[in-house]
Amino acid sequence: MMATNITAIEAFGEIDEHRQLRLDEPLPIGTAGRVRVIILLPEDSAEDEREWLQAAQHNPAFDFLADAEEDIYTLADGKPCKQI
Repeated sequence: MMATNITAIEAFGEIDEHRQLRLDEPLPIGTAGRVRVIILLPEDSAEDEREWLQAAQHNPAFDFLADAEEDIYTLADGKPCKQI
């Protein structure tokens, strides 16, 4: 097999009930042809997040966040983010 240049494009989508990949948006390329697809499936992210939050809650490295001097922003600061 000859070496080829490969360009990576990150896209998001879902696998439907027919096991077909459906992208959220069209790909940002102007050509058609064969592609190589690598699918990254999320693990049980809810469990991972709970574990991380519990670890952070009991880790003394984050104790500084309880200090009132760290509260430098209010809800009036900044602008709301645009929802995607």
